[in-house]
Amino acid sequence: MTNKKNLSERDIVTQYIIPALKKADWNIETQVREEVSFTDGRIFVKGNKTVRGSRKQADIILYYKPNIPIAIIEAKDNNHSLGSGIQQGMKYAEILDIPVVFSSNGDGFLEHDRSGMTSHPERELHLDSFPTPYELWQKYKKFKGIETTEQEYVSSFDYFLDGSGRKPRYYQQIAINRSVEAISRGQRRILLVMATGTGKTYTAFQIIYRLWKSRTKKRILFLADRNALINQTKRGDFRHFRDKMTLIRKKVIDKAFEIYLALYQGLTNYNEDSDAYREFSPNFFDLVVIDECHRGSAAEDSAWRSILEYFSNATHIGLTATPKETSQVSNIEYFGNPIYTYSLKQGIDDGFLAPYKVIRVGINVDLEGWRPEEGFLDIHGNIVEDRIYNTKDYDRNLVIDERTKKVANKITEYLHKTNSLDKTIVFCVDIEHAERMRHALANENPEEVHKSWKYVMRITGDDDEGKRELDNFINPEETYPVIATTSKLMTTGIDAQTCKLIVLDSNIASMTEFKQIIGRGTRINEEYGKQYFTIMDFRNVTELFADPNFDGDPVQVRKVSIEDEFTEEDINSGNDEPVSDPETGEEIDFEDENISESPDSTTDTEDEEVTTGGGGIIGDPPPEPKVKVYVAGVDVSILNERVQHLDINGKLITQSLKEYTKNGLLQKFRTLEYFLTMWNQTVKKRTIIEELEQQGIILENLMGEVKKDIDLFDLICHVAWDKPALTRRERANSVKKRDYFTRYGEKARAVLMALLDKYASDGIENIEDLSILKVEPLNTFGTLTEIVGAFGGKNNYLKAIQELEEEIYKVAA
Repeated sequence: MTNKKNLSERDIVTQYIIPALKKADWNIETQVREEVSFTDGRIFVKGNKTVRGSRKQADIILYYKPNIPIAIIEAKDNNHSLGSGIQQGMKYAEILDIPVVFSSNGDGFLEHDRSGMTSHPERELHLDSFPTPYELWQKYKKFKGIETTEQEYVSSFDYFLDGSGRKPRYYQQIAINRSVEAISRGQRRILLVMATGTGKTYTAFQIIYRLWKSRTKKRILFLADRNALINQTKRGDFRHFRDKMTLIRKKVIDKAFEIYLALYQGLTNYNEDSDAYREFSPNFFDLVVIDECHRGSAAEDSAWRSILEYFSNATHIGLTATPKETSQVSNIEYFGNPIYTYSLKQGIDDGFLAPYKVIRVGINVDLEGWRPEEGFLDIHGNIVEDRIYNTKDYDRNLVIDERTKKVANKITEYLHKTNSLDKTIVFCVDIEHAERMRHALANENPEEVHKSWKYVMRITGDDDEGKRELDNFINPEETYPVIATTSKLMTTGIDAQTCKLIVLDSNIASMTEFKQIIGRGTRINEEYGKQYFTIMDFRNVTELFADPNFDGDPVQVRKVSIEDEFTEEDINSGNDEPVSDPETGEEIDFEDENISESPDSTTDTEDEEVTTGGGGIIGDPPPEPKVKVYVAGVDVSILNERVQHLDINGKLITQSLKEYTKNGLLQKFRTLEYFLTMWNQTVKKRTIIEELEQQGIILENLMGEVKKDIDLFDLICHVAWDKPALTRRERANSVKKRDYFTRYGEKARAVLMALLDKYASDGIENIEDLSILKVEPLNTFGTLTEIVGAFGGKNNYLKAIQELEEEIYKVAA
């Protein structure tokens, strides 16, 4: 009989846990998933390259039905106690929103019940007593507050499966299940907060599909405020609704469909008697989904709210990456607290969103201000007002020609160092600034512009040619346009999968707008080499990263008085709508039902009231835009430049990278002696480097600040203990001067000399992998088998490599 103590964890699963599940009537094919990786592994940026960290993986997840997980089992080998996996399982259960956790070493099970169904949360079970699917489903229902047969029917209704194998990610699954369950219980308003790039539209599709297919909700209205959002939705996940879906255009209403996509400005005429949505009866829709709900529905007097009030008997679901909470407007006041939040930090930590690095560029006239000399004339010959100008003035009131050129030059310099065809968005102060920046970038890149005049384009709401190129910009398969200069049009709802550089040359004070802009770069597309992105900041906008509100939980700010408090039956109905974009103040173009940008924005206020498309005025008219002053002949130079990376907690490193790395190394290795012992005892030095990377210490990012050709061993000793550093070439030459190679045959000596040269050029990690023998010049010595044979076999070859490394590090740092 096999000694259970000698079995591996995998053996315990196969020989004990799976049979126990079968005996308890679990369908192994459809209800049991083993070794479930539910994250992709965080991406760490190493110079211009990336490496993924480890994935979070549950040993076994049990499902009542596909995408409805009800229990986790963490397995250990029999040398561990019965409950040694329970804490790891609890951690995963909390992340995955699962009520029951089991730990097993093959002797039985320890169960932890989070549902509250039993008075004692934990109990031990015999191998033959594992709960059935029905028993665990009862605990799931208790955990989720599912009480009636109707609630159970809706909550357990099937997901949409298209046969492609696509499944929701764990956080999408949680958002979908919580929303459907809440609606089954009668909740009327729901808020989902999910970071840009995490698949809000796919999540919305699955929610709508399950409610629609179960006939819980028969007619659904999906609202957005930009054509790009609606078109992406229609072409994307919602295409599966086929002939049951229609897109409302030009305010033409056809009541023969069940799924409706619409721009809110396509349903309103700003005249209560002729609003297009009033052609529907108030009870026509029983579900309204509001995409990017922070942009309009938060304001009581917005056009969104008049539509939502009209369809007040329907369930309302708000989707946003950035819930808006100010003293004037509140998503939480309307929708309630988020039913689920998945933040940018979580997305980056899980490896579903791209991390970023920040390049802060300090220009002299920005840091010091600029004051014209007495009698200084602008380009039109007018005297420039004598005062100190700063970044609040630049490109809004005062245009310094040399500053625009310097910014364009810096962007171009960066792209030439990385890849001139990397998709780039440059956010400018207004449309006029975006046009000047387009012109300056075109002149900085004459060769690229000669290849295609679309290399750099202004994509703003007032320019039809630019807007027509928006789809090409966001299409990974299209090369052009490469650089898009914009003001507000591309801040939200643009699925720019391959955008690798975001340039900030605009004064952005709104946290909501800042989050949306950063979201343009967070999508990952590994097929096209997009694993991270860079933010180039000319206006210190990235200081907003340090604000606790950047990635914290939304908190309601607006105070609701007794007078303006409302209930679901009595929603405050403001009839006067501002017809500007509620986030940016941009004027709405009613002719094509899209948003256009005002050419010369002169105010930073988000709630500026503007004249309506019909000529009427809402409130006071905006002030006349100031005439910009244009100057040239100003000395403009870059005073400093700083690169900032993310730490292991997802926050920008504010101290110097060298100091941050030193502190991390000293936490890992208490003394130099301890480090040297660990280094010498570790067979593969790459293991130490990978362990450091998992803790957010990326040594390669520091290489640019020291000698680039020094060994990682020397870099660690130099940074942590201030030891003098030898270059790899110096170490290699020191080895060659000894008679170390004489113990080997001629061919083996030649191979070791070649490996030593490889070390000198590329580093120690490269010579530790057998695959190095397949690349030049090593492959000239024969096949892998022939080369290893020169050493007397694989074990002798690996021993020779270990001895070579010992020789390399004989010279003390």
